[in-house]
Amino acid sequence: MWIVELAFTDAPDRFAARPAHRERITALHAEGKVRMSGPLADDSGAVLVFDVPDRPALDRLLAADPYYTTPGIEIARIREWAPFLT
Repeated sequence: MWIVELAFTDAPDRFAARPAHRERITALHAEGKVRMSGPLADDSGAVLVFDVPDRPALDRLLAADPYYTTPGIEIARIREWAPFLT
């Protein structure tokens, strides 16, 4: 699994791009590729947990969603995660 941490600014483009992004994330959740996703409580960023086999698979999913390159959104960190409880 992979944890993707996003950082947000107040750029208005971020808000305009969010509905399409959430639709895509919802579809990926239905496919089992996203386990959970959501903004931080202070709206300074978000955390997404992807269940894909490797980094190239994750990179393809991120590249397919224009949200991640929208002004106001930065991929702050990507980490591989090995949970023992799911």
